[in-house]
Amino acid sequence: MRELEASLQQFGEFILKAQLVKDKAAPYCVRWVRRFLTRPASDEPLVDQVRRFCEELERNGGCEDWQVRQAEHALRIYFVNFLQRTDWQHKPASAVVDERGHTSPLAALEQLRHRLRTRHYSYRTECTYADWVRRFFAYLAERQGVPHPRVESDAVRDYATHLAVRQRVSASTQNQALSAILFLCREVLGVEVEGLALVARAKRGTHLPVVLSMPETAALLGAMRGTTGLMAALIYGGGLRVSECCELRVKDLDFDQGLIFVRGGEGAKDRSTLLAELGRDELRAHLQRAEARYRADRASGLAGVWVPEALDRKYPNAGRELAWFWVFPSHTLSTDPRAGIVRRHHISDSVIQKAVKVAATHAKIHKPISVHTLRHSSFDLLRHVARMTDDGRGLSRLAPYRCSAICGRVQRAVFQSSELADVLTERYFRSASREMH
Repeated sequence: MRELEASLQQFGEFILKAQLVKDKAAPYCVRWVRRFLTRPASDEPLVDQVRRFCEELERNGGCEDWQVRQAEHALRIYFVNFLQRTDWQHKPASAVVDERGHTSPLAALEQLRHRLRTRHYSYRTECTYADWVRRFFAYLAERQGVPHPRVESDAVRDYATHLAVRQRVSASTQNQALSAILFLCREVLGVEVEGLALVARAKRGTHLPVVLSMPETAALLGAMRGTTGLMAALIYGGGLRVSECCELRVKDLDFDQGLIFVRGGEGAKDRSTLLAELGRDELRAHLQRAEARYRADRASGLAGVWVPEALDRKYPNAGRELAWFWVFPSHTLSTDPRAGIVRRHHISDSVIQKAVKVAATHAKIHKPISVHTLRHSSFDLLRHVARMTDDGRGLSRLAPYRCSAICGRVQRAVFQSSELADVLTERYFRSASREMH
C-alpha cells in the first residue's frame, strides 16, 4: 500500500509538471487511478480492464458522463504517459471491426444505439446520430469502393471537409455531424481520440432570434384554431419548447398554482413555468376530450402510454393511469420504436409547426417564423411587463423558460391585466370558444 501511495504521489506531481490536466482536476485523476488499482486483480488485457471499469461506473449510476470520461482520461495518462505501457494500443476482439480493420455498418449502428441508450441519450439524439453515421459510412463506402470501409481519423477529417466545402452545410449542422461521428469512433470503434482532436469544429456566428411584436403575436394567435391554437397559446404563455408542449401529461398541469411542470426538458432537467390565466377554460374542455379518448383506449384494451426509463416495471399500471396520459394525444396509433408495442403517442410536433406556418401566412407576418419564435417572444412580453410594473428588477433572469417561479405582481400583470390580455390573446380565445362550442 505504501508503494502504491508513493507511486500515486509521483503521478500527481508528474501530471502537474507536464500540465496534462488542469490543476484543480489533478487530485481527481489521482483518485480515479487509485480506485482502479485497488480493484480485484484480473487477467484481462489492460484495455479490457479499463473499458470494464468505465462500464461499471456507468451502470452504478453514481457518476456523470463527464466523470466517466475523466476517469478514462486519467487512466490513459497514468499507463501511457507515466508508466509508458505499450499494451494500451491492443484492441479487443470485436464484432464491429474485423482483423483487417474493416467496419460492419450494421453492427456499428447497433452498437451505437446500445451505447447511446446506456448513456441515457434521448430518442431524438439517437435517431440524429444514427442518421449521420449512416451518411458517414455511405461516404466512406463510395470513396473506398467496399461495403465495409475502414474508419480512421483521416476519414473523419475528410468527411468534415466534404460537409463544409461540397455540401455547404451550416456550422451547427457540421458540428452536429462531427459529434455523432466522434461518438461512434470513441465509444464503438475505439479509434484513438488524439488523432480525432485535430478535427476543427466550425465556428458558429452570433444570430439574433426572431421576435414578434405584441400586435404580431395577437394576429398570429388569432389566426390559429382548435388544438394547435391552444398549444401555441401555452407555448407563448409559458415559454415552452415545442417538444415540451407536445409531451405534456395530465399530471403536469396545476391549475390551482397556475404552473406547468416540464419533465425531462433539455439536459434531462425538470422545471416549472407559468400557466396563463386566459384560456384555462378552453384547456379544461380540451382535457375532457383527452380523458374521453383515454377511456376509449382503456375500454379497447390498448397498451398504456409510454413512460420514461423503467417506470413501466417499477409501476406496471402507470402507463394506464389518466395522470400519465398525454394532454395532446395523437389521433392515430403508432408502434413504439424501442419496445415494439402498439400504443397511443402524443401529437407530432410537425402538426403545430405546419399550423404556425399557415397562420403566419394568413396573418401576413413576413418573418421566418417557427413555433420557437413564440418562445422568444414570451421573453419579450416579460420585458414589456417590466416597463409597466415596479417588479422588473432582475426580470431578465426570470424568463419563463428558465425560472421556477416569478414574483406575484408581475405574474398578475402578465396574465390578469385586461390591457395586456385584450391585446394578446382574447381575440384567439373568443373565436376558438365559438368554434369549440
